[in-house]
Amino acid sequence: MGKFFLVNAGSSSVKWQLFEAENERTIAKGLIERLNMPDSLFEVKYDSKKYQEKFKQLSYEKAAELIFKKLTQLGIINSLSEIEAVGHRIVAGGQTFTHAVELNSENLAKLENLNDFAPLHNPMEVRYVGIMQKALPQVPQYAVFDSQFFTTLPEMNAIFSIPYEDTVELGIRRYGEHGISHSYISQKAASLLQQPLATLKMITLHLGSGASVAAEKDGKAFDTSMGFTPLTGLTMGTRAGDIDPSVIQYLMKKHHFSLEKIMSILNEESGLLGISGLSPDMRDLLANKEQKRVQLAIDIFINRIVKYVGAYFAELGGLDVLVFSGGIGENNALLRAAIIEKLAGLGLKIDNELNNNVGEGVVSATGSIAKIMIVPTNEELSMVKQIKELRS
Repeated sequence: MGKFFLVNAGSSSVKWQLFEAENERTIAKGLIERLNMPDSLFEVKYDSKKYQEKFKQLSYEKAAELIFKKLTQLGIINSLSEIEAVGHRIVAGGQTFTHAVELNSENLAKLENLNDFAPLHNPMEVRYVGIMQKALPQVPQYAVFDSQFFTTLPEMNAIFSIPYEDTVELGIRRYGEHGISHSYISQKAASLLQQPLATLKMITLHLGSGASVAAEKDGKAFDTSMGFTPLTGLTMGTRAGDIDPSVIQYLMKKHHFSLEKIMSILNEESGLLGISGLSPDMRDLLANKEQKRVQLAIDIFINRIVKYVGAYFAELGGLDVLVFSGGIGENNALLRAAIIEKLAGLGLKIDNELNNNVGEGVVSATGSIAKIMIVPTNEELSMVKQIKELRS
C-alpha cells in the first residue's frame, strides 16, 4: 500500500510523519532536534513503540539519511519504494500559490523567490525540498502552504494602510500563517457540531510556540492576527508579535544594531522568552509564575489573545464558536479558563469540569453565548488530503 512522507522543516529541527495513503492512517512519526548543534536528538514513534538516539551532531542531510535508514531498519516499511509522495509544509506561498502544488522545476523556482515573505521559515523549507529530492529522486514532491487559507481575506482585512501602489506592485498584504491548522480545526469543529461551516461565525485559536488567531465567516477566512510575515499578532514563544515600527528605529539608534540584528531579536529573543527572561515554553513559565517577570509574560500572552478575540467578535457581528487548538490551546486547561474569564463580558462561559477532562469537543457552560471547543489540530492529515486530491 502506498505511503506519503510529510516533512515540516525548521531552523534547528525536522518533524515528519509517514501515512498510509489510502486510509490516511499515521504509521510512524518522528522528530529530530538540535540539528547542527551538539547532542542532536533523533526520535521515532511507531506501533506503540519509541526509538530514541542521541548523536554528537547531525546535519540536515545526515538527518534525512538517518530517517530513511531507520524506517527500514525498524521494520516500519520494507522498502523506500513504498513511498509514493513527499509533502512539505511551506509557511509562505504569497500570492503565487493559493493551493497545494506539485513541486516541479517551475514551481520550485517560483518558491525560491518567496523567501522574503517568511525569512526564518521558507529558506529552510526550500532547502529541505532539495534534500528530499536527493534522498528520493524518483518520488514526486508536493508543497502545502500555511498562507493559502488566508487568500480569501476581504481586502479591508488583507491590506495595510500604506500607499496602495505598493500593496499592488510589491504584493504587500496580510498573508497569515498557521492556515493549514486553522482550516483543519474550523472544518473539524463544524463537523463535531454537525453544522455547515458556512453557517458559523467562528474564531479559532492556534496557541503554541507560534500562536495566531483567525476569524471565519461564510465558510472562509475573514481575518487573522499574523501579517506579511509570521512575526506580528499575538505574543509568542520568541516572537514579539505586534509592535510599533518606530521601536525598531529607536533600538537601532540606541544600540547601534543593524536591521538584521533587530529583526533577529524580534523573532528569536522576544515574546515569552524576552519578557520572562526564563523560557519561551509556557510549561516552564507556569511552573515558575511566582517570579514577577514570568507572571507578566503569562498575563501579556492572555491579554493579547483577549484583545484579538474581542475585536473579531465585533468584526463578525457576534460569535457561534470559539475553538482552542495548538500545543497550549489543547493541553492547558488553566490558560483556557483564564482566557474565557477575561472574555466573560462577551457572554462566554466555560464549564470547569468539561474544560479539565475533555480532550476534544464542547467545553462551554450552559448559558454561554457561543460554543467553546477544544479541537486538536492535525495539519498532517489536512496535507495528506490535499496531496491526494492533487494526485487523483
